[in-house]
Amino acid sequence: MPTTRPRHVLTETDELARALEHAAQRWPQDAKRPSRLLLRLVEAGDEAIGRERERTRERRKRAIERTSGQFTGMYRRGSIERLRREWPA
Repeated sequence: MPTTRPRHVLTETDELARALEHAAQRWPQDAKRPSRLLLRLVEAGDEAIGRERERTRERRKRAIERTSGQFTGMYRRGSIERLRREWPA
């Protein structure tokens, strides 16, 4: 099919063959369409990465909230400005 989009070629390694077998079990309606199975695997992988990214973001947010304010009052007013004056420009 003509397209202006980049095309990608994959060689079926043992790992890819195994992934296609698993995908065919998960999406039996596409078992005879390896290209469709590959797209489904990419979509599922992207969704998994997105969920992982969101979990990481939430874990970091909770850590920030948990530690927020722990150092309040530790430094006197103007401390950061004095430190910055010591740094090379």
